[in-house]
Amino acid sequence: MKKTIALSALIICAAYGSYAQNAANTDITDKRTTVEKPSRDFVLIKLTTSAWAGKPDSINTKGIGRGFGAAIMYDFPIKKSHFSFAAGLGVNVQNVFFDNQTIYFKDTGTQVIFNSSTAFKRYKLTTTRLEMPLEVRFFANNKNRNKGFKASIGANVGLFISGHTKGVSGSGGSKFNDKLTTKRFMEQWNVAPTMRIGYGNFSIYGSYSISPVFKDGAGPAVLPISVGICLSGL
Repeated sequence: MKKTIALSALIICAAYGSYAQNAANTDITDKRTTVEKPSRDFVLIKLTTSAWAGKPDSINTKGIGRGFGAAIMYDFPIKKSHFSFAAGLGVNVQNVFFDNQTIYFKDTGTQVIFNSSTAFKRYKLTTTRLEMPLEVRFFANNKNRNKGFKASIGANVGLFISGHTKGVSGSGGSKFNDKLTTKRFMEQWNVAPTMRIGYGNFSIYGSYSISPVFKDGAGPAVLPISVGICLSGL
């Protein structure tokens, strides 16, 4: 009887020890999973330059065009690999500056007219598009995407929202703004292949549009180009 009780106590102690060890390992695994929960690059903020490819000699641009883009994207991991697919919604604003030149949108005309002018100190064309960014992503560190090398290729599919010119002139400390808005001559849809390469939350970003700024026959067949930096995370 005593031997039976002693053996039972030994079995119970061994079972309890095994359970305690498994519980401890589970806690460690759970904590590790929580810590290593990966970022999905949910938010993208881009600061870029803006330029036109295929620009004829009759168009005089100057300085560095400025652009801004922001998007919210949802990431779909491809099983347990280092790759994923992401899609989202965002907005993109591009500014191109001109040198002693203005753009005239004549309501009764069929084309955009570029005129020589020295009336403005600064003159620019601003375009705004609603975009659907699509990306195939690679993460060297698929446990924590806020660290390690990352890269992506994809495309932005954009819908034209608005476009306007703005000229600033003045003398003696006074300023005069001249603004003209149009949608008539602008290409409504835009497709631009994109690429990002970076480390952690910072990337170098580039896009090259295959769709022109202006409609066919309404203006020069110029293509928007953007290069800059991208901050991603969450």
